[in-house]
Amino acid sequence: MMGECKYKRVLLKLSGESFCQPGEFGINGACLESLAERIAEICKLGPQVAVVVGAGNILRGETFSRTSHIPRNTADYMGMLATIINACALQETLEKLGQPTRVLSAIEVAAMCEPFIRRRAFHHLECGRVTILAGGTGNPFFTTDTCAALRASELEVNLLIKATKVDGVYTDDPKKNPNAELLTSLSYDDVLTRGLRIMDHAAISLCRDNKIPIIVLNIFKKGNITKAICGQKVGTLIDNG
Repeated sequence: MMGECKYKRVLLKLSGESFCQPGEFGINGACLESLAERIAEICKLGPQVAVVVGAGNILRGETFSRTSHIPRNTADYMGMLATIINACALQETLEKLGQPTRVLSAIEVAAMCEPFIRRRAFHHLECGRVTILAGGTGNPFFTTDTCAALRASELEVNLLIKATKVDGVYTDDPKKNPNAELLTSLSYDDVLTRGLRIMDHAAISLCRDNKIPIIVLNIFKKGNITKAICGQKVGTLIDNG
């Protein structure tokens, strides 16, 4: 049984790596379709859905800047453009599934998407459209995790889901340490004081200040999204503790 949706408005943070197979780059059609199906599944449960996309599958500004002669400012803007590529691919795939979707970007690319305007984002959400928020914050030196926390705060969401390919937050890297334990709940301050690398500190602090709970989960494990939206235990919950 599906259960009842607990949240009016949720924000899903997708990493760029979700768009491709592990260790690969670019956009993989099967991964893209799987993501779209998961998002459509959330919509059927009833909440308004916003999505923030990363672009590590195409280009990471900070890393690219370190390994090239491109200044960090320019590299970060290139990364923002890469998020728009992911967002438009996801929009088209969602609409093929019959889910109305809009892309709003913090940097203007008029031929492909609308500018991010808070009231416009609210309008799309209230009309039942998935609202994909691209272009990061529109500023260099900020991650898409910080963008997710910022947009979650601006749009007054009730839950931020950080979608990953692992089951939640562990005491150590589960791929390297078979004894690593899954932490089912943490406080914002736990994350900050223990230096856990879930989201950057600016993102965690924003969610703490605006009382937005975060659930870190494996988006590709069947039923996880439904559990999160219905308030059931899944992955790692980060809140006031």
